[in-house]
Formats: sequence, C-alpha cells, structure tokens
Amino acid sequence: KMEEFLNLTQLKTSLKEAILLDYYTAGFWWAKEMNFSLIQLSRFMDLLNFALENLSDKHMSLGDNLKELERALSGRGKTDSEERGNPNLFSIEQAKAIIDYLVISLFKHYKAYEYLFHRRREEPVISNE
Repeated sequence: KMEEFLNLTQLKTSLKEAILLDYYTAGFWWAKEMNFSLIQLSRFMDLLNFALENLSDKHMSLGDNLKELERALSGRGKTDSEERGNPNLFSIEQAKAIIDYLVISLFKHYKAYEYLFHRRREEPVISNE
C-alpha cells in the first residue's frame, strides 16, 4: 500500500525508491507502535516528509533542518503541506520520542541521504545474462 501511495514505479530497480519506501514504512510502523492517534500519525508522517524534503529539495544542512524541525514541532513553523493546527498535538514525551526517532532514522545518516539525493550516479547497465 505504501508503494502505491508514494507512487513508486521503479521499486525493483531503483535503490533510491527502495530506500524511500523503507524510510516511510519504518516511520509508519514506529508511529503505530507508539499508539499515535490517526491525526498524530498523519502529522508524524508529515514531519518525516518535511525533514526529507528539506534535505532533498531545499538542500538544507543538517543544522538548518534540525532548526526547521524544532519550529514545526513547536507549532511556530509550517511544513509545505499543511498549516500548523494544534501545537500541543504531541505530548512532550512524544515530541522527544519523535526527535529521537528522526535522529536515528535520518539525521544520523544525513550524509548518506545527501549522497542519495544530490550525487550524480551513473546508471548501471544490466545485461540479459
């Protein structure tokens, strides 16, 4: 279902698409295990997308991305996809857990994600053999 939702069409041959599917799927299941409400789950997925778009589309540095995430979590900032409604949507403990999750899943591997999105790679040639 996630593959369809993200419109990943080359999943079997694209390392980038496989990594994106893993990133969003792992985040979704983590949020489900945290027993987030449907609104919290939606907002969390928005935060995952927000942090990844800051890296991939806006070429933000790690520090700038962390600042934007802080603003988005506190309700002082906006993501591109929605207005910040309730800044108290997550408890303090949940917000800390979200930050910890993003550190482990994205920010700890920031250079690898930068390489994935911003380094030109040659297309591999796969023969019929």
